[in-house]
Amino acid sequence: MEHIWVAFSLTLLAGLSTGIGSTIAFFTRRVNTKFLSVALGFSAGVMIYVSLAEMLPTSQKVIQSTLGGYFSSFISFFAFFLGIIFIGIIDMYVPNTENPHEFHKDSKSLDNIKKSRHNHSSLMRIGIFTACALAIHNFPEGLSTFISALSEPTIAYSIAIAVAIHNIPEGIAVSVPIYYATGSRKKAFVYSFMSGLAEPLGAVIGYLLLRPILNETMFGIVFAWVSGIMVYISFDELLPAAREYGEHHLAIFGLFSGMFIIALSLALS
Repeated sequence: MEHIWVAFSLTLLAGLSTGIGSTIAFFTRRVNTKFLSVALGFSAGVMIYVSLAEMLPTSQKVIQSTLGGYFSSFISFFAFFLGIIFIGIIDMYVPNTENPHEFHKDSKSLDNIKKSRHNHSSLMRIGIFTACALAIHNFPEGLSTFISALSEPTIAYSIAIAVAIHNIPEGIAVSVPIYYATGSRKKAFVYSFMSGLAEPLGAVIGYLLLRPILNETMFGIVFAWVSGIMVYISFDELLPAAREYGEHHLAIFGLFSGMFIIALSLALS
């Protein structure tokens, strides 16, 4: 039971980091895009390394030990790519203009949004649709963080930090248009905060659905599925956003820094 509460707490904190993005948007006229680029690259590095070097091999070992046989390893690979397909389908059905992961160069400056030709109702629509899109994305991300924390406590904190960094620019994407549409920091923060709640909600719903069948074999399958989701998020969302916000070399520096630090922490644990 203690592991469940730790996993849920980490998922909750990671999801609500969208509120950090809102705070940054309200009190800075321009985001430090170079730092954000390195941070997003760092987050991608953590997720990719953990997924491919820890979670997928662990999944293979668990399934091999419970099922045995030559074809048991193929179950893990199938679950991995099923996770990629799952999150990819979700991403396909979110329009680019309201997708918080489709970053645009003019979003770097918060003043550009204020000076845009959109009227208040259009800005409000953008903000609400972005919040809905973010909530849809955060459901599987919340389950990913929760299952990872539940299965491997040693890597739980690193994954939670990576997801939290990932959610900061999403909080900016939700709160800024709503703020300039309504003039209310409170409303903008509430919408951003609520979209982040989808992450722990996804964790709870996913866990309740899987709990009756969550034995060792199913844990191995879910672990591979989650690793597929995290790899997709890293390559499709985090790395493109890191390059968009900063320079190519900054994103790559952040990527390898994240890999190095998580590899070192795992070696020392």
